[in-house]
Amino acid sequence: MRIIAHLDMDSFFASVEERDKPYLKGLPIVVGADPKGGSGRGVVSTSSYAARSYGIFSATPIGQAWRLSEKAKKEGLQGVVFVTPRFSKYGEVSDKVMDIVKRHLKPFYVSLFEKEKPAFEQVSVDECYFDLSFAGTYAKATEIAGKIKRQIKIKEKLTCSVGIGPNKLIAKVASDFEKPNGLTVVKEEFVEEFLNPLPIRKIPGVGPVAEAKFKACGVTKIVQARKLGEEKIRSLLGKWGSDLYRKFTGQSDSVIITEKPPAKSVGEQETLSVDSLEFKELIPFVQKLAKQVAERVIEEGIDSFRTVVVTVRFADFTTVSRSRTFKSPISQGGMLARYATAMFCPFLDRRENPGRQKIRLVGIRVEKFM
Repeated sequence: MRIIAHLDMDSFFASVEERDKPYLKGLPIVVGADPKGGSGRGVVSTSSYAARSYGIFSATPIGQAWRLSEKAKKEGLQGVVFVTPRFSKYGEVSDKVMDIVKRHLKPFYVSLFEKEKPAFEQVSVDECYFDLSFAGTYAKATEIAGKIKRQIKIKEKLTCSVGIGPNKLIAKVASDFEKPNGLTVVKEEFVEEFLNPLPIRKIPGVGPVAEAKFKACGVTKIVQARKLGEEKIRSLLGKWGSDLYRKFTGQSDSVIITEKPPAKSVGEQETLSVDSLEFKELIPFVQKLAKQVAERVIEEGIDSFRTVVVTVRFADFTTVSRSRTFKSPISQGGMLARYATAMFCPFLDRRENPGRQKIRLVGIRVEKFM
């Protein structure tokens, strides 16, 4: 019997800020870019549950978040507290949380004479999958998950939600079912019953485009999507429809990946505070990004690379990328900065910017590692 768990920290960044700054407790918190009175750029990284009640979620444009906060204040509600992210701090806390999870798996998998790793997969800074099949029963698996939740609460003063099911898909959906601080168990024989009433967007991979196509067929719930049948869903979405139909029935063959796959690319992108076409502003901006990419390359343990990709998003949101692959590998940050700058300069004139549009965002990425 396969028993998989998915752990998801509750509004992680915002919860860390609330824990470290008690005066924020209970307030609507948004961690993200500076809203600058509604003219700020960037998006919300995380919002607290209080802020979500205002309609502010992860990836909400920061300017929109500010306007929603102002609307709430006019209605007599508490205004949002906007907090600058502390990513290094969140990384430290994440490491401690993941160590707590692994400590509850290790005794069952690792002896003094074996090097086998626990079936554990961290998929982001605040979520992970782990295999609890060794527990033998859902009751025992639930007990172990409960211990993990309690230890995270005691050690880190944070809450998390855990979903347990027969595969990664069901565990993921279940972890979101009773947030915050939830523990939802879905046994194999109850999978369809669990999924039936849920909105189709609860299935990972169903985005706005797919949702719109289903709505045109009168489908909003998973049970309705399943009744369409595989062929109909394939006609709506192409080959991907077959995989999605299996998800609607609760099937998933995805395995827990215990080894981190090597990175295929390393990159950074950043939105300018103000759209610009000024050489003296943009060139230092590009060189700063190149330095950040070079630092990440070193952190990833990559010796060298051969391809550099520069991406530019204009004020009208048109996005253009240009790449160059070099015969000799690049191993120095200074060289990356020079090449990236040379590739970017045509976007400042009519070679790559015939309409002389201002630039909104710049990205630099490196590939083909050596």
